[in-house]
Amino acid sequence: MTGSVVAFDPWSPSFVAWPYDAYAELRENSPVWQFPGTGQYLFSRHADVDALLRDRRLGRSYLHLATHEEMGHEPDAPHLEPFWTLIRNGMLDVEPPDHTRLRRLVSKAFTPRTVQRLTPRVQEFASDLVSELLDAGSDGSPVDLISTVAEPLPVAVIAEMLGIPESDRHLLRPWSADICGMYELNPSASAQATAVRASIEFTDYLVSLASERRSSPGDDLISALASVVDAGDQLTDGELVGTCVLLLNAGHEATVNVTGNGWWSLFRNPSELARLRAGEVGVGTAIEELMRWDTPLQMFERWVLEDIEVHGVRIPRGTEIGLLFGSANRDSAVFPDAARLDLGRFPNPHISFGAGIHFCLGAPLARVELGASFETMIRRVPGLALAETPRWKPGFIIRGLESLQVTVR
Repeated sequence: MTGSVVAFDPWSPSFVAWPYDAYAELRENSPVWQFPGTGQYLFSRHADVDALLRDRRLGRSYLHLATHEEMGHEPDAPHLEPFWTLIRNGMLDVEPPDHTRLRRLVSKAFTPRTVQRLTPRVQEFASDLVSELLDAGSDGSPVDLISTVAEPLPVAVIAEMLGIPESDRHLLRPWSADICGMYELNPSASAQATAVRASIEFTDYLVSLASERRSSPGDDLISALASVVDAGDQLTDGELVGTCVLLLNAGHEATVNVTGNGWWSLFRNPSELARLRAGEVGVGTAIEELMRWDTPLQMFERWVLEDIEVHGVRIPRGTEIGLLFGSANRDSAVFPDAARLDLGRFPNPHISFGAGIHFCLGAPLARVELGASFETMIRRVPGLALAETPRWKPGFIIRGLESLQVTVR
């Protein structure tokens, strides 16, 4: 169960471009495997990943139970303090009871009605961006689908939802990308420094904006988060900022990559793209399959809070594990003919949004954004075609394309 699987190399461009053969080997031969590169135990089967996401013997953090030293780890490096302060003020990287409290408060502001109210604006944004794509490619020259449509759409939606002034919205994407660099395996010193700088700048910006909204609230999520009260409890400034950053990072990075990876998947599977264009399958069903077939978040990490044993392998307290979403979503034990892209696949119990208490709060909004984007592209750009083979970014965990050059006629 713990034998060497040489093919797993998250720093290799060829592996990042296509990790699925290595995943198949892991699922078959080493469903629990300790990766020498990080010391993490990796889980590749759907049943294990799904169960461990819900297992309360694991957590995104252990600091509610013990110090770093008590868990056998080095304390946080002092120069990373701004990053960790920001991240640990959001609900993703805390555990109950703090997580329960934060999710309850945020859910009171980030409601289904919020998403419903945004839906017409999402469609408007998508329509405008597709118009820009058509204009840019009207002479037959290649256009980058990522920078023209995939990236601007979720940033515009999150900025609109939060109430970020138009003049400041260009700041969000760079801050998000720089902060998310810390989620890769063994980030470089340069990536760490960049993430710290972005954390400081983003925190300062949002603290100032939240202060304005507390004194002069508007019809936006920052105002709602600043004023939400439940049984006398409310978010601190740090928690409000951490929540806004989480909404941007989680709601933006994944949506961009579902769009880019999804269209690249469709170009590689022209018969499925033809089904979608002909209306044989619905856009919503197709999007679920695109999230499964080429998953935007390939791995999600957890800490072992008390000793566990899986498939006869004992994993001690304080160990970090990696849950391979991309592998779980290709598990033939759950998905018949799992290696095949089938846009009409149903049921489709993929775990691209996670599971358990950390299930993505923004999943409904992400589905609205993706639905608007793909539906508008299918309807208005029937001649969309690949112009050149894309290159992947070097990141493995948050996995996406550098660009996707297309022609529109």
